Amino acid sequence: MKSKHSNNYIAISSLAMDLKRVALAYYNKSNETAERFKEEAIKRMSEIDQTQVKPYLLNHIEKLDIVFQREDKMHLAEDALMYSQIFQNYALVFEK
Repeated sequence: MKSKHSNNYIAISSLAMDLKRVALAYYNKSNETAERFKEEAIKRMSEIDQTQVKPYLLNHIEKLDIVFQREDKMHLAEDALMYSQIFQNYALVFEK
């Protein structure tokens, strides 16, 4: 059985990758693909045990809801890429 720590690591790492895919898809004008990965990212957000993460990360998770509602897809892509890096860095520290 996986621990909560391990489950959160997987969920946060997967969220980072999904956000990166959202950004790349929008940059490449593949809006349908970006929307699919956006749905995956939303699913990953719900998999994170929020009691086990730092408060600043919770703020970033909450901000993703606003990011995903942006009409300007290039701005959404920029934000998705930024948050992808934040979550990836958190997961790398979280792993230790």
